[in-house]
Amino acid sequence: MFSEKNFTLKRLEQLCQCMNMELSDLLKLMQEEEQHLSKLSDEQERKIASDLTLLLVTVCVLNRWTLSDITAHYKISETEGIHYLAKLDKLKIIDLLPKNRIKLLVASNFSWIENGPIQHFFQSKVEQDFFNTRFNKANERLLVVNGMLANNSNAVFQKKMEKLIKEFSELNDSDAGLPLDERNGTTVVMAIRQWKYGLFEPMRR
Repeated sequence: MFSEKNFTLKRLEQLCQCMNMELSDLLKLMQEEEQHLSKLSDEQERKIASDLTLLLVTVCVLNRWTLSDITAHYKISETEGIHYLAKLDKLKIIDLLPKNRIKLLVASNFSWIENGPIQHFFQSKVEQDFFNTRFNKANERLLVVNGMLANNSNAVFQKKMEKLIKEFSELNDSDAGLPLDERNGTTVVMAIRQWKYGLFEPMRR
């Protein structure tokens, strides 16, 4: 009978055979992924949120844009682009490689800090613009549901939200290899809270 460790190694060896790679290479990739950032520090987020161009470049590189993609789509010169990429390198978010190639240092499950500087920035600056649409296009949808949930049910639903976000991240990673003109900036907003309409508050006992 295999021990749990031996069984895991056996499964890894089988996976490597399917992927036509050495076990040591797979373990190295797994180790690199573990070392990557799943979240930034509060200080890192504050520095990014304080500079709109830096924030733009950050969002671009997180979506696997190259320097030429950035300069082609925004009014950012190559010199300016390299300047901001160097800032991200200093913040340990990317490695700026020779010929201005970009290596991300964030994990595939990367996310912004909950209630952190970036989230606050988008809530204060972008929220109104985000909802300024009728959500009636093929690539748009707004769902609003209201009910009364017990705390346990609320927790279950939050777990389902986390799973959906994970699936979004996996699709984003899968599409990263496609040409830029085949990918579109896409934002998902999900929220749940215990909340009562303020309009009805004066009528409450």
